[in-house]
Amino acid sequence: MGLPPYAPNTRQSGSRTRKLDRPNIMLICVDQMRGDLLSAAGHPVIKTPHLDEIAGQGTRFARAYSATPTCVPARVALFTGQSQERHGRTGYRDGIPFTQAHPVTMQGVLRDNGYQTQAIGKMHVFPERSRCGFDDVRLHDGFLHFGRRYGGRHLEANDDYLTWLRRQPGMDAHADYFDDGVGCNSMVAIPWTREEHLHPTNWVVHETLDWLQRRDPTVPFFCYVSFHRPHAPFNPPQWAWEQYASRERTEPPRGDWIGDFEDFRRDNYHQTIMGRLDPESHHRTVTGYYGLISHLDLQLNRLLEGLADHELLDDTAIVFVSDHGDMMGDHDMYRKSVGYEGSAHVPMIIRPAPRFAADAPRGQVIEDVTELRDIMPTVLQMADVEIPDHVDGVGLLPYLLGGRPARERTEIHGEHVHFDQSLQWVTDGRRKYLWASAKGIEQFFDLEDDPHELHNLIDDPARRPEVDDWRDRLIGYLTGREEGFVTDGRLVPGRPVQTERSDIAALVDG
Repeated sequence: MGLPPYAPNTRQSGSRTRKLDRPNIMLICVDQMRGDLLSAAGHPVIKTPHLDEIAGQGTRFARAYSATPTCVPARVALFTGQSQERHGRTGYRDGIPFTQAHPVTMQGVLRDNGYQTQAIGKMHVFPERSRCGFDDVRLHDGFLHFGRRYGGRHLEANDDYLTWLRRQPGMDAHADYFDDGVGCNSMVAIPWTREEHLHPTNWVVHETLDWLQRRDPTVPFFCYVSFHRPHAPFNPPQWAWEQYASRERTEPPRGDWIGDFEDFRRDNYHQTIMGRLDPESHHRTVTGYYGLISHLDLQLNRLLEGLADHELLDDTAIVFVSDHGDMMGDHDMYRKSVGYEGSAHVPMIIRPAPRFAADAPRGQVIEDVTELRDIMPTVLQMADVEIPDHVDGVGLLPYLLGGRPARERTEIHGEHVHFDQSLQWVTDGRRKYLWASAKGIEQFFDLEDDPHELHNLIDDPARRPEVDDWRDRLIGYLTGREEGFVTDGRLVPGRPVQTERSDIAALVDG
């Protein structure tokens, strides 16, 4: 239940809008944004003034992670408030019926407790039109291969943005998200080739502002504003491209351990996951990626001003998070799925509704480790709604109010099937132990001294007690798993892996 300080400030008056006794909540989720790409976090190049402003009005969680860092399992954690040990999704797999596998969601609980619930943008669930507890969904998943190729070629059925685009002046019945040919998993980057207002990022904000006019004003709302970007294709508007194109060319960090995954190397391939791009191609990829983030940042300002126009800004809590990051060439890796910082570390910012938390600290930074599954219990706490027993995320509301939660997390366990094996990791945001199941490769990083994970300390004699401790922590998480990763208290390499636990697999099979 919500804490007593999180209550409406009844002293405010003069508004033409009827004030409710519970806050509205807007959860803004972006796709594939790294946790270090905030100017508020000290990034030397990226500019995110409006995200910085939200952070300055609330709390930034500096050590937030996605435990299963790809789109599908990350959203399961976000919607269910569960770790992969409970929700069962340990890799990327489309085609699993979401509501059948995960019947209790954050938005469904809020709906059952009097909230109007709306999703706008990316869902990445199956079937694509599943509402998953929302009253309504305005859908744009991007170039979703599964939905396009296994659901017939009637693309509009799974993409409201595409329907909207084809109705715009100058567009025809065949206009597509993919007309410029830039792929959704490609490192090829170019500026956006249409007018800026036709960009999918602008569309999400347009649809959200339109919905705010049509919402039911007699009940609080939960609005999930889900951007497909800065996920590829890397095609920001021209101004955003130019903002970063002339910057100095730099090489990404490369650790002394990158040979550990040499078997998967494919250099200069535009969809590489392990490989090196030529310097010009890498520069353009990063330019497009940064440009998408700056474009997104400006559109968020448009969204916040829209809330203010509707006299809703003081009544609305803002939660900002990404489902996972992008390696962007770090250690010769691109895209996601791995436990390294570029992929698994995500931005997380929460600004309570000022009318309900007038005395909450502003601009604080929390260094305790947090995870995507913590969003659901936090949102329910702010809504003063009981948290379901199956949720193992930690409610963060006490942090937002200047305190600490009664149940504090000291570490997280992450994993993902990638490189034809299970990549396992445990971290507290200061140390990190990783284990790759195929050959039993081990890595250990001191993130305080080595935030870019350049030096694998696994064989450092001075670190042996730490390594043994962290290995034992992972063994604790994996003991009893059906894959057989642990036998007689030891990690066992070479075991077969799967992208979901056996209970989910059984559900899919029958």
